Amino acid sequence: MKSMINLIENKLKLKVNKDKSAVDSVSKRKFLGFSFYFSKSGAEIRIHEKSIKRFKEKIKFYTNRNKGISMEYRLIKLNQIMRGWINYYEIANASGKLVELDKWIRRRLRACIWKQWKKISTRHRNLVKLGINKYKAWEYANTRKGYWRISKSPILSKSLNNKYLESLGFVSLTQIYQMIH
Repeated sequence: MKSMINLIENKLKLKVNKDKSAVDSVSKRKFLGFSFYFSKSGAEIRIHEKSIKRFKEKIKFYTNRNKGISMEYRLIKLNQIMRGWINYYEIANASGKLVELDKWIRRRLRACIWKQWKKISTRHRNLVKLGINKYKAWEYANTRKGYWRISKSPILSKSLNNKYLESLGFVSLTQIYQMIH
């Protein structure tokens, strides 16, 4: 490594960032947000874990339940972020990871919607509108479970399903990825 740094700095007159420079396995290094892995067909490109972590932080910012923004604005911003992110990482093999991220984003949206409904009567009325039995709707409207926990419940998964979220304007990562490929 020292000889390479010496060559680059002295002969090419370039500055080497020692924090970013290393001699390591290709699968462990991050390059422009991508990393590599080896499969039976050879070397493949994937999205690096740090890039996924940064993407999740951006999504968390707009799906924060304490943010007083409308669902319409929230979905517009989410769709912008997701389209840009997918367009950048379109060359990576990420279909499995995208399914995982989709589930996580939908769950965060369900938690936001559940919090927006706030009152028991609003929750009950909206659950009944979405086709839930009125007794089950009353039971879930009165729950003391937290927003994150209830967002994974079968009742919310059934009532605030993918079609409902799409009707609000949500486009999933896998849909965007499939449109590109």
